[in-house]
Amino acid sequence: MEPVTSFFSHPFFIYYTGISTVYIIGTVCYAAFLGSKGVFHVLLQLGRGLSKRKIAVFADEQYDDLKEILVDSQLFQEKNIIQIRRSTIKKAKDISLLLVHWQFSKDFLKEILAEKKDEDALIVYAPQDGDGRIDDVTLKMINNNRNAIIVNFRGRLLNDVFNCMVTTGCLKK
Repeated sequence: MEPVTSFFSHPFFIYYTGISTVYIIGTVCYAAFLGSKGVFHVLLQLGRGLSKRKIAVFADEQYDDLKEILVDSQLFQEKNIIQIRRSTIKKAKDISLLLVHWQFSKDFLKEILAEKKDEDALIVYAPQDGDGRIDDVTLKMINNNRNAIIVNFRGRLLNDVFNCMVTTGCLKK
């Protein structure tokens, strides 16, 4: 056993082991830096968004249904979901995520878009039953706004609200 030990005690192996150890430690530190710079920041902002950000829901009799979808997901807190009616549009001024039920708000969507800031997210929920179809003029008006989404299905609605939390959550107030 002594010949093997003396062979690996040669200065070449000692230098090689030291250089390899420094290289591995440097690589791990660099990877941790990149991870904390990208992934950690996004996760931190998402956590803050899910716990603190308010969601303005423009709906009347559809409000309870939309609120139930959000709360049942266990991602959003009930206290952060606020109902907005036509007479209270100004309450949504400081809220950065706007969820609009199309059938309720089609007559005053221009007012909502006028109050919406560029960095705010707007999700228009337009189920395709009855009056759910959005005309071409309104589609163009919605499309001309940044961070505006049209959703037709309930399952997609929750996904888009979550994505808006990620993409608009990093903005400083």
